[in-house]
Amino acid sequence: MAGVDLVDETFIAVPPEVLVPVVADPSRWSTWWPDLRLVVFMDRGLEGMRWSATGALHGSCDLWLERSLDGTIVHHYLRGEPAGSPWPDTPAGWRRAASERARRAKAWKQHVWALKDELEGQRRAGDPPS
Repeated sequence: MAGVDLVDETFIAVPPEVLVPVVADPSRWSTWWPDLRLVVFMDRGLEGMRWSATGALHGSCDLWLERSLDGTIVHHYLRGEPAGSPWPDTPAGWRRAASERARRAKAWKQHVWALKDELEGQRRAGDPPS
């Protein structure tokens, strides 16, 4: 069965306490995953959230926040099958799944880098927190 199984890690130089309200804001979810409807099934507080996903994909979405050095590693997991009929377990289905994974990976990186810019501000690598 071909589906989306996306994993990403991005370091943001702010503590989890700064990220938690952002991750918990439903208005962000519709920006980050506009074609998914998310329902929280696990609020892990300072360690992030997990959602059930419906819409374009049926599966789960997860943002795990891991404290690291003076910031947080944002682990992003998106797993799902397309709504309706799944992609066939054939080379054509595998290519469609790979294309969808690549599209979603690029979109997520754009969102998480924008978040990184927003939260880190003008802080340069190696500078202490403000």
